[in-house]
Amino acid sequence: MSTNQFSTFWVDERLYGVNIKMVQEITKSMNVTEVPLAPTYIKGLINLRGQIATAVGLRELFDIKPSNAENGKINVVCKSESYLLSLVVDEVGDVLELDDPLFEMTPETVSPEVSKFMSGVYKLPNNLLSVIDIQKIIDFLNV
Repeated sequence: MSTNQFSTFWVDERLYGVNIKMVQEITKSMNVTEVPLAPTYIKGLINLRGQIATAVGLRELFDIKPSNAENGKINVVCKSESYLLSLVVDEVGDVLELDDPLFEMTPETVSPEVSKFMSGVYKLPNNLLSVIDIQKIIDFLNV
């Protein structure tokens, strides 16, 4: 039986995760250079020691209502072969190691705004972990 590790985080009391192999680092809120005329989910560009990452607000991308919380947002910086992406999330969770048999396809009850960026879900004892496919977000941004 094989397992996968996920870096988890919260957006609007919903638990999401990204394969830990895709995560470069997790940082507190950083200076963001706004991009004129960008969609609302593009928060701007972040300079990470000379590497430029696109900051994407998951609330806006997933069409979730804005937060009233005053606490700073967290950046989950993810990497692909040619792209650096910072997911702006509400709160960081734990690293979870999950067995493949717990994995299921994305339920039809998940909104299309979210499900198009997911690879599936893991049913946990007290929650549901929605797995985000970073490459799907990168492909969407590069349309």
